[in-house]
Amino acid sequence: MSKEISQAVIRRMPRYYRYLGELIDEGVERISSNELSTRMNVTASQIRQDLNNFGGFGQQGYGYNVKYLYEEIGKIMGLSEQHNIIIIGAGNLGQAIANYVKFERLGFVTIALFDVNPDICGKTIRGIPIMLVDEMEDFIATHKVDIAALTMPKEKAGAIAKQLVGYGVHAIWNFAHVDLEIDDDVVVENVHLSDTLMQLSYNIVKSRNEKK
Repeated sequence: MSKEISQAVIRRMPRYYRYLGELIDEGVERISSNELSTRMNVTASQIRQDLNNFGGFGQQGYGYNVKYLYEEIGKIMGLSEQHNIIIIGAGNLGQAIANYVKFERLGFVTIALFDVNPDICGKTIRGIPIMLVDEMEDFIATHKVDIAALTMPKEKAGAIAKQLVGYGVHAIWNFAHVDLEIDDDVVVENVHLSDTLMQLSYNIVKSRNEKK
């Protein structure tokens, strides 16, 4: 798609997908932008603008076919194909991600974890093997790896990321507390869990002050 889509729109697409999935579970076959806006607390105009970036999908007087729109948004986000993930760092966070089965329902399948600790290597998480980081290059060479998740201390993340790029991995899901600087052809999603907690803290304080 040649049209440049803003990151703000892209960030809203998973939310549309989630709400549409809930509508399917409820047996809803079609919905108007006004009805969807009420559920999502997003204006109907915003919904129409967002979806028009990808072709619209709605019919005047009918609204949106829920199942069709759900499937089309899934295709837009690449959820119609499987994405194999490896996790580097098999500590609490890495194991939690490997244990979260909902990722697999979305097509994100963890196929291996890697760690420097020999005491946990050879063990499995839900049948997924934990291997030594030294085995990572050979594993990537013999398996299709789409995404590498980094759940390690920030001091090691940069060096590991460069290794991964050298091994041919072009998408990194980074949970280390550092913003990675990598070549332009590598897609990086930096996830700072503490940032969301600080935003929550701000909103708690704001809400408390408004009630005074």
